[in-house]
Amino acid sequence: MPEWLKDAAFYEIYPQSYNDTNGDGIGDFDGITEKLDYIKSVGFNALWINPCYDSPFMDAGYDVRDYKKAAPRYGTNNDLFRLFGEAHKRGIKVFLDLVPGHTSDKHKWFLESKKQERNEYSDRYIWADHAFFMKGHPYIAGMSERDGIYMLNFFASQPALNYGFAHPNEPWQMSYDSEAAIATREAMKDVMRFWMDRGCDGFRVDMADSLVKDDDPDKKYTGLLWQNVREMFDKEYPECALVSEWSNPEQSILNGFHMDFTLDNPQTGYRSLFRDYRDVLSKSGGSGINSDSVDLAQDKSYFRSEADSDITKFLDWYLPQYNKTKDKGYISIISGNHDTPRLRRTLSYDELKIAYAFMYTMPGVPFMYYGDEIGMRYLDIPTKEGGYGRTGTRTPMQFNHEANYGFSDAKAEDLYLPQDPSLDAPTVEEQEADKNSLLNTIRAELTLRHKYDDLKADAPFTVLHAEKNDPLFVYKRGNLTCAVNPSKRETSFEGVSGSKVLFSLGETELSGNKITLKPQSFMVIG
Repeated sequence: MPEWLKDAAFYEIYPQSYNDTNGDGIGDFDGITEKLDYIKSVGFNALWINPCYDSPFMDAGYDVRDYKKAAPRYGTNNDLFRLFGEAHKRGIKVFLDLVPGHTSDKHKWFLESKKQERNEYSDRYIWADHAFFMKGHPYIAGMSERDGIYMLNFFASQPALNYGFAHPNEPWQMSYDSEAAIATREAMKDVMRFWMDRGCDGFRVDMADSLVKDDDPDKKYTGLLWQNVREMFDKEYPECALVSEWSNPEQSILNGFHMDFTLDNPQTGYRSLFRDYRDVLSKSGGSGINSDSVDLAQDKSYFRSEADSDITKFLDWYLPQYNKTKDKGYISIISGNHDTPRLRRTLSYDELKIAYAFMYTMPGVPFMYYGDEIGMRYLDIPTKEGGYGRTGTRTPMQFNHEANYGFSDAKAEDLYLPQDPSLDAPTVEEQEADKNSLLNTIRAELTLRHKYDDLKADAPFTVLHAEKNDPLFVYKRGNLTCAVNPSKRETSFEGVSGSKVLFSLGETELSGNKITLKPQSFMVIG
């Protein structure tokens, strides 16, 4: 396990929306490099960059045309290598986004696989010889020279790579340990080696649990694949790491991943923290999940003060997973990502400050999505590059109140996506000048995390108080005690140790072994 993960705080960057240095309206590698000092100043020491490989961009880069070539709209391979180097000078690690389940239908592997004459790529994808053979799976027919149909992953432009089937029961289905499935796995390991040899520090793995088709409920055979990849990491790249898009730590971490995300899935408990609401249909004609489409009266999110909720729904999922994996890897709590509505959609700045204080004092390796540090809004805008309802979370970063919020010198109509038109749209520059801003509060929270070993990813975690119908959550991290009250009522608890308040938000009191938290408050005691 790489030692640096213990103190890592990740910052996710959607490259087309972060910083444009050549005036074409799309962010680029040099734009990220230009902002490394800012990123470091907030307290982030690791980056996750969404797919930046050559692509037709039918799915915002998750349709890869060439795994070893940077997308020209972001720059060249050398520009990305320079980004690695400049980040490392500042003590910042850099993860790329690995997309192992499918490629673009323009990838050279697939162009060869489509040919009728057999070649080394014929079995790189999942094919059947007859249109009615592939029951239960999405497929494309009639689009190739080859006499057959091919399986899809999600979009029509994303043919599924062949890692085999857990239990083949049709002639066209290959086993997970077939020569072809192993060749696909080794080709993906070759891609990882290419970037790690040039400075990449690891990968976030897209849909990591979906590779072997028709796998068992425990993902046994996909797990064997990742165990093999982990062996390569431990032997050849021991300082590099993997984080999975899986959201089942018991499966992902025990099968080789160093970290696993808490995704915004109903079954994980994560949603109960920030997005425990239902959407209603939008009347705007945009994506359908604008900020006005949430029925706030039904929003039971723990960190929404009006909800007066409790932490138990989250802990019912989290604690069993944590206890099974705490010595083997890290659960990563995220502010959000490119697939989820931004938290500012329903949470105020004060609510966000407390939510992030919780996130940065919990075990594991935290991830924050760009723009969440200033409370950027979710926008109700039309889909772009396969984004659909997610598009409003992918708008360009807001650095200042100059043209295009400092994102680009391009004309507004040429930007990758439109920006927040509100007069009070948040910016980095404005919040830098306000000592009580969300940005500066996150700075203080990350400073605290980096300062104390008891707040690092691997420090012990014990729940002291968490009860139904009680908003107060009290927990220990090593010798420190943390307490959060996101509600609008006063709460108290007796039985804490420590004589000094090391950090607080809102009004809090420490008297002997008793703590009192006024509405919307947080404290750390040591």
